Amino acid sequence: MPTRILPAVGDADAARSITTLLSQLPDAEPVSPVVDSTQLIDTLARLAAESIDELPEVVVVHERIGPVPALELIREVALRFPAVGVILVTSDASPGLFQAAMDYGARGLIALPLGYEELAIRVQAVAQWSVGVRRHLGAGGDVFTGVGGTVVTVSGAKGGVGATLTAIQLALAAQASGRSTALVDMDLQAGDIASFLDVQFRRSVVDLAAITDISPRVLADAVFRHDTGLALLLAPGEGERGEEVTDRAARQIVSALRSRYDVVIVDCGSQLGGAGAAAVEMADTALLVTTPDVVAVRGAKRTVRMWDRLQIRKAEETTVVVNRHTRGTEIQPPLIQKITGTPVAGTAIPANFKELQGAVDAGRLHELDNRSTVKQALWGLAGELGLVKGSEAPGHRAGRLRGGDRTAIGFRRRRELGR
Repeated sequence: MPTRILPAVGDADAARSITTLLSQLPDAEPVSPVVDSTQLIDTLARLAAESIDELPEVVVVHERIGPVPALELIREVALRFPAVGVILVTSDASPGLFQAAMDYGARGLIALPLGYEELAIRVQAVAQWSVGVRRHLGAGGDVFTGVGGTVVTVSGAKGGVGATLTAIQLALAAQASGRSTALVDMDLQAGDIASFLDVQFRRSVVDLAAITDISPRVLADAVFRHDTGLALLLAPGEGERGEEVTDRAARQIVSALRSRYDVVIVDCGSQLGGAGAAAVEMADTALLVTTPDVVAVRGAKRTVRMWDRLQIRKAEETTVVVNRHTRGTEIQPPLIQKITGTPVAGTAIPANFKELQGAVDAGRLHELDNRSTVKQALWGLAGELGLVKGSEAPGHRAGRLRGGDRTAIGFRRRRELGR
């Protein structure tokens, strides 16, 4: 049986060189290279959704792959696709890097410039390991496909537009439908999820920032289990400690949560930091909440353009949610879609703060009445996003996203460089 090898190489010349050499290996079947980390994860997720047997046995990751650094990418592949063997190709073959690559989940390291003999030996060894893992998984009857949970980030076009309210209700809807759900407060300096849900806590996301290998027990120790069943990973009580959560730590935390929960909702707030940017880049669905007023819509447009310039996310990969919507307002969702250049969610959240005020002031947002039109709309949005099993919205029939279905498997994000 031929060994399927997927190269992940950003540089075109290096990709041609590696593919040519791989094609000369006995019983090797190189497939078309992927050019960045996003395309690699999307490709593996699509193949894993079909069958574990569709996955390549070997993935070759070049050291200059991006935008996610090579070692972080290897960790994510190892967590989400444990039956795939990863080889790192690098110009630095020092013992330190070798140890780091092994710690991150690589099955081998090859030094540049590539040599045929070393490449053949390493690919054969990793392919045999991959086949053995798949045989073991198949015999167990419970084959992990590696797709993992759905990650949704919720960001605000500016402060006060309702991003935290949206994140909480989406998480509650998913949990109520029977899906294991984690709610993460990545608004590291001003996160309010604990206040909205009446939570007193000791541990926060900061406690995971310095840990290089987040085991299930370590994760369970940091997570607060809410009465609703939600797993809460909260922002630190001391806002200045938010700086301890780097983009690298955020990627590791989100990956660990994705591997253990069906749905992961991340509240990123309205200020962009390294951790929030990493979460948005990794998300299956990125929501940007705005209100239908000039200042907020300008903020949404500014955020979309900034994400695109920083290669975090393209406009067509971002979904705007309109909060506090009324039929009489001059700015309607179609106009917002035109201004921002993004899809707009088919479900708009009505303006009715009186319904919310009691629950918000009491810090009991999870006890919001089912008759609330705001709750109905937000749970309908959860259905629209594919976060619930069936239609769980109280009295609401979920619509579809304007601009297409953005569910975790149906939506394959592209990350071509340039506009």
